Amino acid sequence: MSLLSVRDLAKRFGGVRVLERIGFDVEPGQIYSIIGPNGAGKTTLLNMLTGIYRPDAGSIRFNGTDLTGKPVHRFAATGLARTFQNLQIFFNMSALDNVMTGRHLRQRCALLPSLFRTPAMARDEARCREDSIALMERVGLGAYVDSASDTLPYGALKRLEIARALATEPKLLLLDEPAAGLNHTEAREIDGVVRRLAAEGTAVVLVEHNMHLVMEVSDRVLVLDHGEVLAEGTPAEVSRDARVIEAYLGAEGAAVAGGATDVAGTHATQAAR
Repeated sequence: MSLLSVRDLAKRFGGVRVLERIGFDVEPGQIYSIIGPNGAGKTTLLNMLTGIYRPDAGSIRFNGTDLTGKPVHRFAATGLARTFQNLQIFFNMSALDNVMTGRHLRQRCALLPSLFRTPAMARDEARCREDSIALMERVGLGAYVDSASDTLPYGALKRLEIARALATEPKLLLLDEPAAGLNHTEAREIDGVVRRLAAEGTAVVLVEHNMHLVMEVSDRVLVLDHGEVLAEGTPAEVSRDARVIEAYLGAEGAAVAGGATDVAGTHATQAAR
């Protein structure tokens, strides 16, 4: 059974059709990328997959549960988490405190123990701190545990958002443009984080314009154009699709994507050896 199953999703704003008949499946531990031109409906799709928007038609099933039309907190509690294209960092808090806020779903909350700082509450907070430090180290931010969030470089802030999302203990993580605005080195760090998460069993849905990143890390790729599915398949299949080249990649982009899939294939062969 698929971890995430999307069927015939549709969304309109007023009389404007944004998405129509969107369907796909994501398996546990899979890296599933969604690409397409600006305005293709990618972020709208993510917003429906996390409960921010209610679909006008279609269904969303996650881990066997029908989440169609359910509120945001139900999506999160079931095991879905996301990051945003524009940073959503609490800059008046430390980097560690940012991650700790993501633990709210997994911590006990009670008024009196909190007011009186009972030993049980103190132990729970200590565990939260330890778990959050471990998450920062997991995404390569161990050096920033004691730092104020507004002192972190941009690439580190992107990974801080990922760490905070991971604090909810998701089965599936949705990343909206995690490499946007990053230089080559920072993008490679995101590449490494995504690969590690998938290897550890966390499925990843990736919305991204960086074709090197998409083609190197993805198991499957969904291409949207004008709110509809243009193509779906492996990175190699998508990069060779004439419709995708015409609508999105272009000749230069297809060459980049093809080169990335060749590199990914070489890495996979070397790993198998």
